Amino acid sequence: MIFYVNEHCIGCDLCIEVCPAVFSLTEFGSAEAIPEDVPQEHIPDARHAQDNCPAFAIEILA
Repeated sequence: MIFYVNEHCIGCDLCIEVCPAVFSLTEFGSAEAIPEDVPQEHIPDARHAQDNCPAFAIEILA
């Protein structure tokens, strides 16, 4: 499963707090996700971050 943070990100850091193994902050103040498949043990936290993103900026690509 590959996650993607789209242009709607407001840089609130919620996803980073919930799942730092998958999400990080860019130098521009928005979040980004690791570019590869998320390890199975981190998928529940990444999905939780997606479900709770206030900007609905986290998508699943594959």
